[in-house]
Amino acid sequence: MEIIIVDDHDLVRTGVSMQLTNADDAIRIVGEAADVDSAVDVIRKVECDVVLLDVHLPGGNGGGGAEVVQRIVALGLERTPRFLALSVSDAADDVVSVIRAGARGYVTKSINTADLIEALQRVAAGDAAFSPRLAGFVLDAFGSPQASSVVRDPELDLLTTREKEVMRLIARGYTYREAATELYISIKTVESHVSAVLRKLQLSNRRELSRWAAARGIE
Repeated sequence: MEIIIVDDHDLVRTGVSMQLTNADDAIRIVGEAADVDSAVDVIRKVECDVVLLDVHLPGGNGGGGAEVVQRIVALGLERTPRFLALSVSDAADDVVSVIRAGARGYVTKSINTADLIEALQRVAAGDAAFSPRLAGFVLDAFGSPQASSVVRDPELDLLTTREKEVMRLIARGYTYREAATELYISIKTVESHVSAVLRKLQLSNRRELSRWAAARGIE
């Protein structure tokens, strides 16, 4: 099975590549990319079975992993690879957006190597693969208009994808340091995102943010 890994963190790409190839001799990493534009370029030039794709990527038009999927599908390649999203985020809007774009599955970075290989194999075979509970987001979004409103919440639409991710962690009670570690960003960047979230939602502090999130069923 030939795989391209797309993630904007060098250590993540290296670690995932080593874990996969050490665990399964049938897996070959045939390409890597760190942003939207380079991902599209590599996938266009190098044939593979599955693209293992982070949902939050710099570059392009700001659409992250979903934009990569959309642009590759639009190219109509002779051999279009299948896409499996791999992210720290378990947010419903992130899951649904990349699946709507055409990905076949979505797993979080807490997944172990054996389960990730199984997910890759399932996606390569044309099946779907999801981390526990994430499949429910997709079923709800595609099966019921009420659930898809989670994605289209007008106030949530004010936030960028990264701000939503930071907001969810802070609302769950994470410290700035814990959120920074979870998202592989600096504490200063977390602080900046929190300030932007509070300003856009017209909230005063973390306590109000937690209440705001709880009232909308955001976990």
